[in-house]
Order: sequence, then structure tokens, then C-alpha cells
Amino acid sequence: MGFLYLGLGIPYFFWRKPKHAGFIILYGLTFFFANFGPNTTTFIVPAELFPARLRSTCHGISGATGKIGAVVGAVGIQRAWGSSGEYNEGDPDSKLKPMRAALVVLGAVCFLGTVVTYAFTPETMRRSLEENEKERETESDVPAVAL
Repeated sequence: MGFLYLGLGIPYFFWRKPKHAGFIILYGLTFFFANFGPNTTTFIVPAELFPARLRSTCHGISGATGKIGAVVGAVGIQRAWGSSGEYNEGDPDSKLKPMRAALVVLGAVCFLGTVVTYAFTPETMRRSLEENEKERETESDVPAVAL
């Protein structure tokens, strides 16, 4: 997704031709990869990682946090660049600049999200939910060392 957003944002002025086929294809691919990638981290991974007794509550909190982030990203980035309909009459590209900036920032956020996900999400591959639960129980049974 990061590469797609950068591919849309950096040459954004090239894509300004109405209904440009390349833009439509790249933009469509962002929707595919949005459901293929980040949705996994907000729906499937929490179901595997959270303890059974808290799974539904934590799953709801995780999903809500993802939705809040989406709203902040969609509304906040556009507002940060002042795309409230104001533009310079003398510069026909002035309306395109906020969208270009937003796409480039979204690309950077995608790369940052990839790094954070790989750094902080424990691997659960080839382990059952019961094995993950037992591993957490043994980790919590270790007494804390008093300093």
C-alpha cells in the first residue's frame, strides 16, 4: 500500500487527466491491499493474541481504535493541508497539492505501520490458540523481581 500511495502521490500532477486508466488501476489496488493487509492486523491478529477471557472486549477496542485512526487520517490530513475548498485562482494546480501531500504522507504512514507491526506483534504462526494461551500463562507465573 505504501508503494501504491507513493506511486499515486509523487507523480500526482501526471494523473490529473480525467479518468486516467493508470490512476484508476492503482487506486483500485489500494483498496485490495487495504483489505488484504492492514485489516488482518485489526481483525485476525487480535483474535489470536488476546487472552480468551478478554478476547471479545480487546477485539472490540482494537477494531474501534483502527476506525478512529481511519477517521483521523482521512479528515485530519486533508484539513492539515487546508483543502477546505480554498485555492489560488492563478494556480490551477493549487487544489491538487493537498491531495498529493496527503497521498505521500499516507504512503509514509503505511511504511511506518509495517515497521511497528513487525516490531511489536508476536509471531503466532503454526501454534494453536491453546498453545498461545499456555505460553502467556507461563510468562505471567514468573515472579517479579523486587528492586
